[in-house]
Amino acid sequence: MTGVPASAAGGSSGAHGARGSAAAADGARSEVSGSAPGPDSGGKAPRGGKIAAAAVNQASVWNVANLLTMLRLVLVPGFVALMLANGGYDPAWRSLAWAAFAIAMITDLFDGHLARTYNLVTDFGKIADPIADKAIMGAALICLSALGDLPWWVTAVILGRELGITLLRFLVIRYGVIPASRGGKLKTLTQGVAVGMYVLALTGWLATLRFWVMAVAVVLTVVTGLDYVRQAIVLRRRGIAERAAALEEKEA
Repeated sequence: MTGVPASAAGGSSGAHGARGSAAAADGARSEVSGSAPGPDSGGKAPRGGKIAAAAVNQASVWNVANLLTMLRLVLVPGFVALMLANGGYDPAWRSLAWAAFAIAMITDLFDGHLARTYNLVTDFGKIADPIADKAIMGAALICLSALGDLPWWVTAVILGRELGITLLRFLVIRYGVIPASRGGKLKTLTQGVAVGMYVLALTGWLATLRFWVMAVAVVLTVVTGLDYVRQAIVLRRRGIAERAAALEEKEA
């Protein structure tokens, strides 16, 4: 017995042990957060750190926003069945079809907002949301035209515009993203109201009113579509010019 306290005798090894524990903790934190390891970890990033970070940051597919999107997809065949039930002209069945269409339109207003507000954006949502939007609208327009309630050229204009703008967005995505405009949002709202009114078996002045609402929707569809084309052309030219300038600067 030397009378030296155990903590003093083991001071050196205790310090190394403390540093080792700190390094281990720092490495564990960096593996979860994806950040760089601490100074005591030897400067080497832990293997799988980025994968772990992605797993932590990626929102679950089974979140409320995606569930609303899935609900819209499920409503599409149900809406078509209700719309065409009993020959497609029964007011009761048409009212049920309108209810399904209204639910789909309302959920469309909320799922994107929820995903952005609560960081619930997922790859599934990015793909499924626009598909669900166009599926329910396309199903309604095609059913209305097939039943003779809506001219086929109206359906062709609206669906052609939607598919064309979607394709245009993919073509210019290398240069940037075309943002949704106020006109585009107003177009979507007007289309939903107009189609919903046509789904219902309306008569009298309400039938006249829905004609004019649909006329406004068609005009907004064409005008906003042309505006998106203009934005795409400007975006492409700007992107090409910026790439050319960057290439010249690099060569200089």
